[in-house]
Amino acid sequence: MELFFELEIVYIVIGIFILTVTAIVTTREFMPKVAFMRGMVSVSMILVTMISIHYYMTTTRMEGVKEVFNEGGTVICENKMQRTISRSVLISKNLEWRLEGDLFVSDNHMRDFHTSRCVDYIGADIEKPEEGNNKSS
Repeated sequence: MELFFELEIVYIVIGIFILTVTAIVTTREFMPKVAFMRGMVSVSMILVTMISIHYYMTTTRMEGVKEVFNEGGTVICENKMQRTISRSVLISKNLEWRLEGDLFVSDNHMRDFHTSRCVDYIGADIEKPEEGNNKSS
């Protein structure tokens, strides 16, 4: 339940705002008496359905990302902290990242990345650069 609120609290707040607007509109005097009940029930059902689908899709993607990472693959995570052209970070065990719960953590990077903000990296596998190996000849 904690993960649900961690991932969906923003959408729950938006849903409460939408329900508030629905309540205000459906209680106007020009609206039929049944409008409040029908409006609140139908909008609530739509919101619950949409939030539930979003939660299911997010947790499914998180499990897939964890599986790819644990098998030695590379994942790509969104980096909102850096406002440059490349707003992504490649994460793999080869690059000294580890998985702690739902967070990717590295001693070489200043921040952690939540698995909900990551996807499977579709590209060439990343290899850890060997120290002291100079390729220019």
